[in-house]
Amino acid sequence: MIGTAHPQDRGFDSTRLAQLSGWMDHLVRDRKYAGCGALIARDGDVVFDHATGLRSIVSGALFERDTVARIYSMTKPVTTVALMMLVERGVVHLDAPVSDFIPDFADCQALVPGATSLDQVAPCASPTLHQLATHTSGLSYPFNPGLLAKEMDAQDLMFKADQGSLAAMANKVAALPLAFRPGTRWEYSVSIDILGRVIEVITGQSLSDFLETEILGPLAMSETGFSVIPGTESRFADLYTPLEGDAMALNQAKIGADTLRMVDTTEGSPFLNATMYSGGGGLVGTMDDYLRFAEMLRRGGALGDVRLLSPRTVRFMTSNHLPGDISSMGPMSFAEQPMDGMGFGLGGAVVLDPARARCPGTAGDFSWGGMASTFFWIDPVERLSVVFFTQLSPSSSYPTRPQLKALVHAALTGS
Repeated sequence: MIGTAHPQDRGFDSTRLAQLSGWMDHLVRDRKYAGCGALIARDGDVVFDHATGLRSIVSGALFERDTVARIYSMTKPVTTVALMMLVERGVVHLDAPVSDFIPDFADCQALVPGATSLDQVAPCASPTLHQLATHTSGLSYPFNPGLLAKEMDAQDLMFKADQGSLAAMANKVAALPLAFRPGTRWEYSVSIDILGRVIEVITGQSLSDFLETEILGPLAMSETGFSVIPGTESRFADLYTPLEGDAMALNQAKIGADTLRMVDTTEGSPFLNATMYSGGGGLVGTMDDYLRFAEMLRRGGALGDVRLLSPRTVRFMTSNHLPGDISSMGPMSFAEQPMDGMGFGLGGAVVLDPARARCPGTAGDFSWGGMASTFFWIDPVERLSVVFFTQLSPSSSYPTRPQLKALVHAALTGS
């Protein structure tokens, strides 16, 4: 279903493509990343495969193509595909309020503009599933600026792998006011974690079981899950940060003396036995597994004989669902993509204007990344799927994503 081809047979200049390998090697030599890997497929065939550096500095184990990594927010498109599969089956619609599934969201209140305390609120409608999928729900993340984010940080509402059940965490989020009235702004948030709980309520299954049965299993993503798959522990990469403190505490981010300080390793990692099934950031897996997911999207919802979504649903999902670009929605949040010239679909970003995004690309690119600096995009025009893995948090540490896109497009010289 996914083959291999010589770069020149798929429109790539082999010499220019080799510069990507050198760039990755430099990232390791400069101690920006301990190790990293990338896969590029065009027309369904892998034309580039390079991994370099270490998955563990302590053990000296190499970062290889089959390294298991934390993909964090690259879980979001997977969860959104799960939601759209339920939409296709007619069991739910996107304008349904989340309170239909999580009653604790029934009496929502939103902070009034200019609020200086959490009690300065006004009643508002419960966010819809569509607003959750597009980050226009009024929810936030603990690492964002603002009153709601500060309280989420104080309560550690982060949906970490060892933080208990998804149901309990969703109810804790529902007990807080929204940062704004749903639909009025864009703010990166835990909203797709809440969608994960909605999926559990609708299906009567855990999110882990539903994803395994409906997506991961059918796509043969056998080394991806909320916990490290038994037998792959020796390939699980360590996680590093250049920050002094918490690798995800972006509001207090301070660069430390060690650019590769280890913050999570195989021994004792919560990802060895996850209790929280975070639909917004909980999956771990390999590059090849994620490439299969990306190719499924690029091919219009199918991979080989397995069809998850119709081509029309994928086009709908990967279209811009905002009235303009993200920057026009007044964001105050952290984001793992540019905001100018970038729209947002369901669970991922969409390039509207590469010039305004200041990065080579194609209008219609669909992409997202993870907090450990992983990244993927599909390009329906250039027929590309690209997956980049490393393990460094936060993802804002270095501008590797636009650099990667520039290198790939520079090497693509043929039709």
